[in-house]
Amino acid sequence: MKILIVEDEPKAAAYLKRGLEESGFVIDCADNGEDGSHLAQTGSYDLIILDVMLPIRDGWSVLTELRRGGMTTPVLFLTARDAVHDRVKGLELGADDYLVKPFAFSELLARVRTLLRRGPARQATVLAVADLEIDLLRHRATRAGVVLELTPKEFLLLAFLMRRAGDALSRTLIAEQVWDINFESDSNVLDVHLRRLRSKVDDPFEKKLIHTLRGVGYVLEERP
Repeated sequence: MKILIVEDEPKAAAYLKRGLEESGFVIDCADNGEDGSHLAQTGSYDLIILDVMLPIRDGWSVLTELRRGGMTTPVLFLTARDAVHDRVKGLELGADDYLVKPFAFSELLARVRTLLRRGPARQATVLAVADLEIDLLRHRATRAGVVLELTPKEFLLLAFLMRRAGDALSRTLIAEQVWDINFESDSNVLDVHLRRLRSKVDDPFEKKLIHTLRGVGYVLEERP
């Protein structure tokens, strides 16, 4: 699942990004309100974590614009402003939750997962293809009831393949979506991760689900 963090303090943004990525989320960041608003309206996010005091435009105006435009993506305000009237204002403007700094990351993660469960349904949180299943919120993957021990990057790669099950996915697209990089043809990063993922998802089982499309890329699908 994909989260946008709008936070102007570099250390705080890096801390949030690292922690949420390690928890299995794909993260984009913006360090001012103008860029945050643009990303929120042009990207596809499951949740937005929004600071209040931001350069160029504050979080209040960003949220107001998003809600007036009809956006229903859950928004979690994360701010040092802890006065009751600030929290009330945030909720009245359309925020789904309000967490005051400093905070424990475990609490932030719990609130993120709660918002994703109860928020407007945009995407399923449990994906299944044949006997392969992943729970995006619990960061858990199983095949035929057997828990798969995946690294965070392997989990993200598998989640992307399963979201697009049946689609022919180019190496460039996978690299951009999972690694957030421009793919270089001489890079073997993708091949190495696919090999490792297949060793866990496919090798122990008779039916293979991840297939190579020569000259194109990869596809995850159940075949006869």
